[in-house]
Amino acid sequence: MEKLKLYSWNVNGIRASIKKGIVEWINKEQPDIFCTQETKAQFHQLPESIINVSGYTSYWNSAEKPGYSGVSIHTRSKPENHENGMGAEEFDHEGRTLMMKFQNFTLYNVYFPNG
Repeated sequence: MEKLKLYSWNVNGIRASIKKGIVEWINKEQPDIFCTQETKAQFHQLPESIINVSGYTSYWNSAEKPGYSGVSIHTRSKPENHENGMGAEEFDHEGRTLMMKFQNFTLYNVYFPNG
């Protein structure tokens, strides 16, 4: 099996993380897949620097409520399929899950608050 470099990070606000150098860190570390949780931003609020990190395709699931939860996945390999949410209407509006199906595995990026 090939080695896969997969990172996951609860950023507690993606826009603040951008100011602290997350894009530069991704470029330095070069993960195959990079997941974030608690992005706290709507897609239209995101700067190009995090949407279009060189060499990656990004996928986002934002909460309907501004400044609340949200997850993302940046990947070098195109997934066979991806889905926002988990099919539970009472939770899917909160932007807490993002699933990607790759050839040899399925990845779930999930944000659940403590408690």
